[in-house]
Amino acid sequence: MTDAVRAEVLAVYAFADDAIRAAAPRCDASGRCCRFTEYGHTLFISRFEAELLLEGAPSYEQPVSRDGCPFQVNGLCTARETRPLGCRIYFCDPAFQDRMSEITEATIAALKTTADAHGTGWEYAPLHHFLNEPRAATTQTPTATADSMTGTRVPLPVVPGS
Repeated sequence: MTDAVRAEVLAVYAFADDAIRAAAPRCDASGRCCRFTEYGHTLFISRFEAELLLEGAPSYEQPVSRDGCPFQVNGLCTARETRPLGCRIYFCDPAFQDRMSEITEATIAALKTTADAHGTGWEYAPLHHFLNEPRAATTQTPTATADSMTGTRVPLPVVPGS
């Protein structure tokens, strides 16, 4: 990811964080939002978000299922600083639902604009799609294990999805 793209994505994150602070939704701190299947939703993220997440997130076991986030440990997020927009914006607070939709639409549109402006293409998929992708790349490396990212990070290129 180029420095210009990174700066634009981080600006979108800052916009989302500011909008959330202004709206002040209630958070029950239940962690249900990270247990996707149990709570009945899927976390979609862009390739931009996946790159930033993988740069700063701790190691995790693979394969990652669609059931939950591997970065939730003992009910807490271990990838808080680099978490994607869905994690930043999603709250269980029923009074926040309309504003949450507005912020989501605005931020996704901004990321698409960044993709168009930089000719990177646009890929948007469930979290586990991106988290399992590095495994395929690292299994070709003799030092990588089949089931974990321990000690190995593979940067994901920002290219159109297949």
